[in-house]
Parts: sequence; C-alpha cells; structure tokens
Amino acid sequence: MPELNTASLPDLIFTVLFFFMIVTHLRTEEVKVKYTVPQGTELTKTGSKSATVNIHIGLTDGGVEGIQLNGRLVSPEDIRTYMKDAQKKMSSEDRKKFTVAIKADRKTKMATVNAVKEALRQAGVKHISYSATEGAAASQTH
Repeated sequence: MPELNTASLPDLIFTVLFFFMIVTHLRTEEVKVKYTVPQGTELTKTGSKSATVNIHIGLTDGGVEGIQLNGRLVSPEDIRTYMKDAQKKMSSEDRKKFTVAIKADRKTKMATVNAVKEALRQAGVKHISYSATEGAAASQTH
C-alpha cells in the first residue's frame, strides 16, 4: 500500500483559515438599547465602514430612552466630544467620507433625535444617515 503524501496539507489548511478570516465579519459592539428599525422607501447603502460610526437610540433595560455610542450609554454632550476626537484620529481620506449612522427605535422621541443631531452638528459632522427597513422587509438596510 503506497503512503499518502501530506506535504501540501498545511498549505491547504492555512489557505482555508485565511479565507474564513477575511470573509468573516465580527461584531464590534454589543447593542445595549432595544430598537425597532423604521421602514423607508428610498434606501441606499452607506460607504466605508471604517469611516462610519453607529449611534443606537432606544430603550435601555430600565425602560428609559438611551443613546449608545461605541458600546456605552452616553449623553449628547459626550457625542460631541467623541466625534471631534474620532475625526482628529482619522486620515484625511476617511475624514471626507466620515458618516454617522443613527439607528433609532421607531418610537423614539424627536427631541432625543434632535439633541443627537445638534451634538453632531456642533462636532462638525456633515454626513448623517438613518437606518430603516425597506417596506415590510425584516432585514436591516444601511
């Protein structure tokens, strides 16, 4: 019985490993607020993920409305400070594409959304997108 040549087996295993490392998307933050995404009709995808910051607005576990940024609950004043610092750390190319994606519950008070928008305006953020689902679709569109 001839022996099986396993010399190329490590190359094959590492190729498969690198493939899965490249195509796998890891969640970077845990959502601490509950929100139901509203429906929309004119939806488009956002650009570069490296130049996008997500803000979640919804109900916390205590049942009060909360704003989550970068994995923690914040106030509108904290948003302004964070956005200014984040833009300073970005490359000039990412700064041009810098977008904030607001993911708010459909029952969020407009006063809360307006407070977030005002904080973003004061921080110099020029591109804001809102997440919604298309029609009655269950998937989320950015």
